[in-house]
Amino acid sequence: MHNSSHSSRLNPPPAALPAIAPGLGHCLRWDGARGWWWWTDGAAGTLHTWSPDGLHELACWLAEDAGAFAHCRSGATLLCQAKRLSLASTPDATRARTPRGWRLQPACAVDAAEPRTSIHEGRTDRSGAFVFGTRNDGVDARPIGSFYQYSTRHGLRRLALPAVTVAASICFSVDGRTLYFADGALPRILQCDYDAPSGAVANVRSFADTGALPEGAVIDSTGALWSAQAGAGRLVQYASDGRVLQRLALPWGAPASPAFGGAALDQLVVGGADGLIRIFTAGASGLHDTLFDDTLFDDTLFDDG
Repeated sequence: MHNSSHSSRLNPPPAALPAIAPGLGHCLRWDGARGWWWWTDGAAGTLHTWSPDGLHELACWLAEDAGAFAHCRSGATLLCQAKRLSLASTPDATRARTPRGWRLQPACAVDAAEPRTSIHEGRTDRSGAFVFGTRNDGVDARPIGSFYQYSTRHGLRRLALPAVTVAASICFSVDGRTLYFADGALPRILQCDYDAPSGAVANVRSFADTGALPEGAVIDSTGALWSAQAGAGRLVQYASDGRVLQRLALPWGAPASPAFGGAALDQLVVGGADGLIRIFTAGASGLHDTLFDDTLFDDTLFDDG
């Protein structure tokens, strides 16, 4: 772990994206197939999509908090709500802006015996399984959240990782063999060895002391990790060995989730309480999100007939 810092580089400054639907930009993802940005506002129970061409803008109101989601190989969406995962038909500009615009197939219940927790963060690994974590929604802020892997082949498997108050910063190295994660209540990011087929984790160790509370994170094409950090109102780029490469000040103090997007994956956008902003990164580019492998689900689920 390293913490040496280069001077902050932010030229030109962050640019606010126009015409963005309001709401917390949590779990921000780029959908390359449609050219849309997707994000959730967990507290409001909404899932937002927005296209930079202005042709598609949708907020789907859900019955429960929307903690995370993933795009699927079939074109459906793996939707995480509070205590369960479901496969959902994907909304588009022609669908209703209500839960009636979705058809859901339950996938699995999560931590059903613990009423204080809910799903908060998740991302597909490089193999197409979904790795996610929970948070403590109670008043005591105890570390009772867990991390899980879900796949259609193996079902739900709890990962042998430390308990957390708020699961955060889930992302994977370029080769998929390192899992990064954090407790969003503590100023550090951890890493571990990760084997997708077995769901095994090992060698949990520190990646970086952040000096602020880590929220979402994303890996770029060079293996660097970009971390949104609450309170400090900044985005920090770390080399794969944990060295700070740059700290970028943001115009608001509660960034939630960074993501690379655009046709060349060279647009870095950060979601937060005030919408989305674009970061100019001097040549950095991202990686395509792996689609969740839902091929074992019934492929007639969303047939109109």
